[in-house]
Amino acid sequence: MSFRKIDIDAYDEDVLLEGELCEPDPRDPAQVLSDAKQKQAAVRSTLARGDIPGALGIALDSIPYGPNVEEAKNLTLQTVVSILNSTKSSDIISVVKALSQDAQDTLMKYLYKGMGMPGWGDVSGSVLLGWHEKLTEVAGTGCIVRVMTDRRIV
Repeated sequence: MSFRKIDIDAYDEDVLLEGELCEPDPRDPAQVLSDAKQKQAAVRSTLARGDIPGALGIALDSIPYGPNVEEAKNLTLQTVVSILNSTKSSDIISVVKALSQDAQDTLMKYLYKGMGMPGWGDVSGSVLLGWHEKLTEVAGTGCIVRVMTDRRIV
């Protein structure tokens, strides 16, 4: 059974590391976290005014990506999921249509990230799947393909 514990990548010279997939976020990790916290506050105030498309636009603008910014990534994911949870299902299509193609692609990334997080599927699974359905309906399957081929990891 010990053969299953061997890390074969340690012996391979051609191992592709996560940091080599894309350029890291050019901002300092502390700056990225600060920006994420500021965005979270701006999203809260925008949601308080009832502007869901505006809040989603703020959250999906200049997202953190790459290594060394995990806390900012998780904070942004929480912010996006809070917006999605506060939206009525009848308003989803109009909100998605108000987003640019890049914002739609970024939203799809966060939907997949939310579905992949342990424990999140139990809390927000139906909401995330509902948004995925409506987003695919509006943006088409090209949105899924662009997200799967984009190397920037959110």
